[in-house]
Amino acid sequence: MSALQITAIALCFTIPLLGWVLLFRQAFRFYRLFTSGSADPTRTDQPATRTVTLLREFLGHTRMSRLPIVSIAHWFTALSFLILFATLVNAFFQLIWADFRLPIIGHFPPFEWLIETFAWGGFIGIIVLIVIRQRAHPRSADGDHGRRSRFYGSTWWQAYYVEFTILAVTICILLLRTLEAALLSHTAPGENLALHFPLTLWLSGIWSGLSVAWIEQAIYLVAMIKILVSFAWMITISLQPTMGVAWHRFLAFFNIWFKRNADGRPALGAVPPMRAEDGSVLTTEALEEMEELPRLGVGSSEDFTWKQLLDFTTCTECGRCQSQCPAWNTDKPLSPKMLVMTLRDHAHAKAPWALASEEVRAGLPEHTRALAEVPLVGATGYDPSAPLSAYDALGPSAVVDADVLWSCTTCGACVEQCPVDIEHVDAIVDLRRHQTLIESAFPSELGGLFKNMESKGNPWGMSPKARLDWAKDLPFPVRQLGQEVESLDQVDYLFWVGCAGAYEDRAKKTSRAVAELLDTAGVTFAVLGNGESCTGDSARRAGNELLFQALAQQNVETLNEAGATRIIVTCAHCFNTLKNEYPQLGGDYEVLHHTQVLNQLVRDKRLVPVARPDESVGMSTAKNPASTAPAVTYHDPCYLGRHNQVYAPPRELIGSLPGVELREMPRHGEKSFCCGAGGARMWMEEKLGTRINVNRTEEALATGAERIAVGCPFCRVMLSDGVTAAQQEGRAEEVEVVDVAQMLLAAVNRGRAVEEVVVEEAVVDETVVENAGVDEAEVDEPVAPVAAPAAERAPAVAAPATPAAQQPDAADEVADPWDDEPDAAPAPAAQAKAEPAAAAPAPTDVADPWDDDEPAATPASAAKTEPAAAPAHTEVADPWDDDESSATPTPAAKAEPAPTAPATAEVADPWDD
Repeated sequence: MSALQITAIALCFTIPLLGWVLLFRQAFRFYRLFTSGSADPTRTDQPATRTVTLLREFLGHTRMSRLPIVSIAHWFTALSFLILFATLVNAFFQLIWADFRLPIIGHFPPFEWLIETFAWGGFIGIIVLIVIRQRAHPRSADGDHGRRSRFYGSTWWQAYYVEFTILAVTICILLLRTLEAALLSHTAPGENLALHFPLTLWLSGIWSGLSVAWIEQAIYLVAMIKILVSFAWMITISLQPTMGVAWHRFLAFFNIWFKRNADGRPALGAVPPMRAEDGSVLTTEALEEMEELPRLGVGSSEDFTWKQLLDFTTCTECGRCQSQCPAWNTDKPLSPKMLVMTLRDHAHAKAPWALASEEVRAGLPEHTRALAEVPLVGATGYDPSAPLSAYDALGPSAVVDADVLWSCTTCGACVEQCPVDIEHVDAIVDLRRHQTLIESAFPSELGGLFKNMESKGNPWGMSPKARLDWAKDLPFPVRQLGQEVESLDQVDYLFWVGCAGAYEDRAKKTSRAVAELLDTAGVTFAVLGNGESCTGDSARRAGNELLFQALAQQNVETLNEAGATRIIVTCAHCFNTLKNEYPQLGGDYEVLHHTQVLNQLVRDKRLVPVARPDESVGMSTAKNPASTAPAVTYHDPCYLGRHNQVYAPPRELIGSLPGVELREMPRHGEKSFCCGAGGARMWMEEKLGTRINVNRTEEALATGAERIAVGCPFCRVMLSDGVTAAQQEGRAEEVEVVDVAQMLLAAVNRGRAVEEVVVEEAVVDETVVENAGVDEAEVDEPVAPVAAPAAERAPAVAAPATPAAQQPDAADEVADPWDDEPDAAPAPAAQAKAEPAAAAPAPTDVADPWDDDEPAATPASAAKTEPAAAPAHTEVADPWDDDESSATPTPAAKAEPAPTAPATAEVADPWDD
């Protein structure tokens, strides 16, 4: 034996032994830490399905396919880690016998082909990943200090060390293969080398000048380097339990197998119920029976479930969650990656204390004992310009800042993107539960929200009696359960209107549009009216689990008593809660989003879109919600798309509209950007960074579309505010945010639009204007089932008693902060201006509180005679019309008093900051 061979044997049979000891020691420590967490009994059901899911995700890299190049490169490096382990075993024997081959398979050509394929694949793959990491390095990324890089905040030395290890090992394997080929050419000249070395034979010529002895010495050297590099890596990670970029190679298999949904769906949709330490569900009834109040939510690292501790330790620090997070991308301190990393580091730093007995704890170092007193959430005093300072695993004031926790919109982008199935949103909600229920430490705005939901059953604090105001003056009766309908067996669906659909003026248009479309299609439905209450979505995601349970149990009891089976919902948040969370409380229903139902009706030809945008009446009004345009972009609501995988129906509906082009935003589908309203953020001021809704609105406006279509009232409010902000800058004057149902209504109601034009031309005819004795019944006769023609509505608005007539109970209700009309402030000026021309026809018409400010069909006809133009000015006084119609190109809209209405309303909106 040569000195080199003796040295190699000595080193490679001692250092690996140390590596294995340290590895198994750390594995045992992981086991103790994970099992110290709270119980979660939901993770071991359907073992066969879970195993199939694991194999599919690993072998198919399905969770990484969103970045195709990265996915392919990582697939080769990940599989080479397992397959090339055989070469590590072979290397130990090569330290003694240079020409050693594994028994049976060592000379089996298919096995050798596999080894060489993955050796080259791993080598090329890691080079690709190194290049990608360097190209995405913060030094060349946008944002302060490169925060737009998904690797911002990752532990760089760990990533570099892992990359070096993989690169070095694959190089050693390829060199050994070429040396083996060169050695075999000397010892077995007749051997078919191309058969055994198909991908490395061409490189074996570099050793052609070496003798057999020197080739053997080279094999000893390269085999030693390969072994030492491999076990140096093993020792390093064994001493670094928080080195997720390395440990995920082992832990990801467990994390995927134990994921929430056995079938592989991401941990989205329902928020898991709050559980006690033993894993039992904490309901209000269970809490009442307990003598001592248990922990609620997560207040310390020991309160996390064992699965959540496994989650944190598995994090690879790849930053995909961070790159998609709406909070991080608008310069807020929340980074899902940094949150998970910090909770991981804190849990492992605190583990010696958490796992020790009282006697042992007393002897621990002071800094370890101090961790027991550090709260998970609190004020860290971080610098907003340095967001990483909001995270400190060692405290002393808090582990993460409260701003981190409350910046989350629970959009689920982090969960959707994570390649190892970490469940970020569940951990954030658990942290919020403790802050809300135990610490009472939540944003001040949520206090009013909780009070309104508890006392009035809706976030706005409006009277339940007003829940059916949205249906006033519809051309058909909206049947209410318990009044016009005794049982839901008499109708096809229960229409769950929701709080926004009942109280928020913009969302009321969606409610009316859906109701009109269902009626047109011959679909029967009923509503609960004041029997509805808030589903509790915002309360639950704000951490107020007990309020959610109270609201949900009340609704489940109502729905079950009513015999509800099929429910239509227009709000994505109500849709998710009714569909996914109410089954936790005994409410199992078939819940359908209105876009799903309407899309099916179009497919069945029960609704036939025929009108093109140029046949439309323009922007929507309170009475006529129909609105369309030649170009539209669609915003995916997070709780419809990402949480419930409803992507196709809204797009198919838009695709069915004649003459309408869908222009997708760069971020759409699974990568859609949040509007900023989820996670109870709808009710909180946005004081940090830039506004999420403005970010999304600007992306929508960049498509050049004249309509931004949505499928959720929360999204509509946020994006409408964004459009209003752009309009105040003189941009996007012709843009309107609408629900998909409004566009479908505009396409279905061709007859109405055509007849409006005909009737309006008749009204402006000089002979008709001069005829003061026109038959009132003839004027008021409806032309279409949805809304009266514009020409007939115009004179009626002139009646000064309209505001009093539109809502008799208005005085009894709390003022709606979402109303964007300034209570018909411009009405006096407009009325005075119109008096000379409107004096004659006004007394003959009955005041219609639903009259809107739609313009005359043609500018020519409006200019033809003064009397026709006068009522247009008076229409501004309609308090039911909102600022979305301000862009309508009419003479009235250009008059000085008129523009003040939307401007005043926007300033008065308490949700704008």
